[in-house]
Amino acid sequence: MTDHLLVSTVPLLGADVAARIAHVQTRRWISHPTAEEAHEAMHQLLERPPSLRPRGLLLTGAYHNGKTMIIERFAVEHLRQSDRQRVWIIQTREGAGMAHFYASILAGLRAPQAAGWRSLARAGEQVDHLLDILKPRLLVFDEFHSALRGRRQDVKAIFSFLRRVARVHDISPVLVGEVAVYDAIHDTEEMGSRFDTLPVPRWRYDEDFATLLDSLEASLPLAEPSGLSREPMARTIHTLSEGLIGEVVDIVTRAATVAISRGEDRITADILAALRYLPVSKRRNAALRNEMT
Repeated sequence: MTDHLLVSTVPLLGADVAARIAHVQTRRWISHPTAEEAHEAMHQLLERPPSLRPRGLLLTGAYHNGKTMIIERFAVEHLRQSDRQRVWIIQTREGAGMAHFYASILAGLRAPQAAGWRSLARAGEQVDHLLDILKPRLLVFDEFHSALRGRRQDVKAIFSFLRRVARVHDISPVLVGEVAVYDAIHDTEEMGSRFDTLPVPRWRYDEDFATLLDSLEASLPLAEPSGLSREPMARTIHTLSEGLIGEVVDIVTRAATVAISRGEDRITADILAALRYLPVSKRRNAALRNEMT
């Protein structure tokens, strides 16, 4: 019986071990309530009427909890449905100050950068010129907390830039990152009043988490049901993952890879135990760390 699998997964049961493992390890989209809420919020910003003070969005939460995949999925779906790209994702570079921030934007807009340029004025002019030409509606800054590690005046300059491009170019900024982003934006009412906040919390051990596990299991080319959403399997995965979706996917991917490699048709409690998977919070004090000293 293959009722536990997606229709698209069933043909893979007859594939060889390498093909099945490659499928398991392929990055995949898993919809869930927070992702749908985030997509709807970004859709509303994308379709809003022109404004002199367009609102932005904060998408914040713990590391490895699916924020990047949420925005990438939205951008891809937008491109499939639109005749012009209006959503641009900027990967915020490590480093303080406007020079690094401008470099992030220019790279995200796929603009050539003169080697060794140092003029902030020239970089700012290039960014403005590109925004005039491309006319984006949403600028999505992933890993935005990377821009907050400089001096206070550097952060103020970045916030000033966000306010100006919103006003001048009618752009809604979407800031994605850790909780530090929320703290920085709400440090002043001037910035806090411009953004709505959508948290991406850790997963609770509830029905939504069980649904997530069912969705993952349906995509795995394993002939027999593993019962990932049932006790005690679900509780084990939740404990090991600490409620982080990225960790959940890693655990299930590793377990499925082991099952296929062993010639087994499902993930078992023994396979989960054999992973010897350490939760994020315990890795710093792991025995492996002690072996390095």
